[in-house]
Amino acid sequence: MSSRSTLSYFHWSFAFTAIGLLAGGYIGYTATGTVLGALGTAFIVGVLCVLEISLSFDNAVVNATILKDMDAVWRRRFLTWGILIAVFGMRIVFPLLIVAIAASLGPVEAVTLAMREPERYAQILTDAHVGIAAFGGTFLLMVGLKFFFDAEKDTHWFHLIESRFSKAASIEAIEIVIVLLAIYGLSLALGDQAHEFMVAGTLGLVSFLAVKGVGTYMEASQEAMEGAYKSGAASFMYLELLDASFSFDGVIGAFALSNNLFIIAIGLGVGAFYVRSMTIMLVDKGTLAEYRYLEHGAFWAILALAVIMYAQTLTHIRKC
Repeated sequence: MSSRSTLSYFHWSFAFTAIGLLAGGYIGYTATGTVLGALGTAFIVGVLCVLEISLSFDNAVVNATILKDMDAVWRRRFLTWGILIAVFGMRIVFPLLIVAIAASLGPVEAVTLAMREPERYAQILTDAHVGIAAFGGTFLLMVGLKFFFDAEKDTHWFHLIESRFSKAASIEAIEIVIVLLAIYGLSLALGDQAHEFMVAGTLGLVSFLAVKGVGTYMEASQEAMEGAYKSGAASFMYLELLDASFSFDGVIGAFALSNNLFIIAIGLGVGAFYVRSMTIMLVDKGTLAEYRYLEHGAFWAILALAVIMYAQTLTHIRKC
């Protein structure tokens, strides 16, 4: 267990916050030419940061359960390389990719659209919500079910429910059956967008199984040192996909505060840095061992988020 102070884990997060607020203020001043506009934009960056932190605490707990079995090298890579992927990959590149595919645009045209027509860009991204929710919701649902449908799990928070889940784990691939039934059942209620939901949901399931399969293969390596390296790489990929699934709704919801892609990326990126700092702190301080039901609470939250993402597809269709 680490003897470092809690604040020491957040030094880089505080520094990145200052940079993010200054960058947001600069963008606001450039757009409006006023100090008030700069302060307003910096405030939006701060709100987006708080939003990301509040929505992703359970993500930090789940990340910590995986990171505790990784070596220090891959932990550092998760905090450095991972944050670059989280900020630039999920908060900038991924939304642009969705818009490019949905509107049949090239990469440069998608960037131009985000800069010159932010309202249209936001609308295209919002219209793609069904597919995004299907992919992210499926991935998170598998994460949650995989934790509870574990025959070797003997610590239960809600004992009556979780003990039955553990017993049911003896049924081969039961969590996959549940997810496929959920995808099929929801698709029946989606009308014209049933195909989009089924394809995206299936891709979410395949992505989860592929990452888990790669991890299992790598861990079976006969060479110990190489196996440790590869296992860390597989866990890293899994963590990044998990972060992606958590961030889908946050990225779309952020457009309620700003249509500017770069303001959203800065605000959510600062929040993502705090989440990673919390993750490292939870691992180093052994918090998961001290609060043994913290992990259970996080996975219940994941299941709840998956259900909400699924339910939002129905709400989205009815609003149209």
